[in-house]
Amino acid sequence: MIVLFTSIFTMMSVIEDRKEGFLLSVMVAPVPRSAIVLGKVLGGTTLSTIQGLIFLAFAPFVGVHISIGQLLLVVLVVFLVSFALTALGFAIAWPMDSTQAFHAIINLFLIPLWLLSGALFPLSGASGWLRVLMRINPLTYGVEALRGLLYPATSSVGYLSASIAALVLFTVCMFGLCFFIVNRRTTKPAA
Repeated sequence: MIVLFTSIFTMMSVIEDRKEGFLLSVMVAPVPRSAIVLGKVLGGTTLSTIQGLIFLAFAPFVGVHISIGQLLLVVLVVFLVSFALTALGFAIAWPMDSTQAFHAIINLFLIPLWLLSGALFPLSGASGWLRVLMRINPLTYGVEALRGLLYPATSSVGYLSASIAALVLFTVCMFGLCFFIVNRRTTKPAA
């Protein structure tokens, strides 16, 4: 939940940067727009990943012991989820002029993503149609991967590679969407 909210809400800065005129000066700089998108998304991703990983320091106190290999995989999963969600936040924030509108739209994404991720109830206990929605939700794969890495006895065989593949696909799609939105040219009707 920390990763989810931090990732999305760090992109409110895109709206603030536009209001302050900073975004305009960045857009006319002689750098590729993909670098602008990557820089902004990586900044939010870093903040979100660090905040999410801080809680790993408390894992031994609740009986969760992980090896170095598991820790590196947890970092990878948290990074992928953070990057994808930050890119989603960027894609939503880019065309907006109002932080109030951003909050309204983002809640339409956040609450269902979180509720249907398997974080509150397991995929196995869900009804058929709800299980389909959960399988479509990319956050389900992040939750499955983290649950399997932190509690290996509860995981199924092959969950990790499938979950990481789904997260990589989601991450690439979200960054591609950001890149498309930033490079989209708006044409104004001739006067």
